This record gives sequence, structure tokens and C-alpha cells, in this order.
Amino acid sequence: MRVCLGSDHAGYDLKCYLTGWLKRSGYEVVDKGPFGPESVDYPDFAHAVASAMQKKEAPLGILICGSGNGVCISANKHDGIRAALCWNVAIASLARQHNDANIACLPARFISRNMARNIVKAFLTAEFEGGRHAVRVNKIPCK
Repeated sequence: MRVCLGSDHAGYDLKCYLTGWLKRSGYEVVDKGPFGPESVDYPDFAHAVASAMQKKEAPLGILICGSGNGVCISANKHDGIRAALCWNVAIASLARQHNDANIACLPARFISRNMARNIVKAFLTAEFEGGRHAVRVNKIPCK
């Protein structure tokens, strides 16, 4: 499976760690940056990941910033993107199972590497349950 990743400077180290772990786990990673620890603007990378996913470069994405909120808000401006703030394993699983989330947004300043890895694993392996949840998810886009 291909996974699209992006972050800001606060999430850069965690993005690098997760990129290595994902590759070792057999995932193909589409890295949308940044490619160094210098200060950057989180919307630039959230939009890059969301746009890549709209173009079908990857079915799922991971975004990381200090709180997870900035990248989440930015990514959700894109049609078809359902980005969810994931700070623990249960939230990550439910985001996929009940909300058909396609981007997990991680708060780098509030979780450990181990927790981030577990969150990403849960997010990538959970499946949308459909049924009553599909009815609700279909009501998300503004008409």
C-alpha cells in the first residue's frame, strides 16, 4: 500500500521516523515534505498531501504538526478528504471504521514515537465498516 506523508517543522522528526518504519514494514511512502527541519508553514504540506490523495497518488495519508490541528483543518478544505486528529489508537481505529477517514493527523508535541507508530498502524489496518456509518459519511460534504 502507498501512504502519503507530510508535516511541518514541529512534525519533521516524527515524519522521518515514521517514514523509515513504514518502509521497513513494506509500505511505499510518498513524502510531500518538508525535507529539512527549518521552519515552514503547515498548510503548504497539508495541501500537498491532500492534493496528492485527490489525484490518487495514495489511498491514505499521514499529516503531522505540533498539535495536529493545523494540518487537519487545512487538509479538510479539500473535497473528498476526511482528515481526523488522532492522538491514540482507539481514536485512529474509529476514524477509519466509523468516519472513513483517509488522513490521520498526529500531534507531534503530545505523543511519543511509540504511540505515533501504534496510531499509524491502527489507522492503516482498520477498515471502514459502512452500513449506518456510510449514511452519515455521505452527509459530510456541503451540497
